[in-house]
Amino acid sequence: MEAILSVDTTKGNRIINHRGFAISPTVKNGYILRVSESLLDIMESVTGKLPVVFPITLQDITPYGNGVFHLNSIMQPSTATQAPLVGVAITSEVPVPGCAIGANHLMGLESEIILWALLQDISQSLLRGLHKLYPSLRGVPEL
Repeated sequence: MEAILSVDTTKGNRIINHRGFAISPTVKNGYILRVSESLLDIMESVTGKLPVVFPITLQDITPYGNGVFHLNSIMQPSTATQAPLVGVAITSEVPVPGCAIGANHLMGLESEIILWALLQDISQSLLRGLHKLYPSLRGVPEL
């Protein structure tokens, strides 16, 4: 597997205060790496807006059930793979509990099309080798 794009609704928090979607830094083998410049470029190109990045901590890339806070499960696949992972969060401006009535409101057809185009562009550019989720790290042991 070349890479994982983990898509999840991430609305029940006060960390991401933006309606639409946001990406995470790349996670690989237990390391939180810098945000991919390639993904930021794609996000700007597809949306016509500044990219939004959500912060993660080491707690977010640990298995659930260990008693520590997790933003949500978006980064959980990183605990079971060596492939680089980026979270793509569907977000809201204010916290919306997942069990609330109307919590899964549609972002709007335009936003959904933009999100689909973003995921498609990222996938195609990764498969063609045009972009990477993390830079090559010279002099650093292979992650």
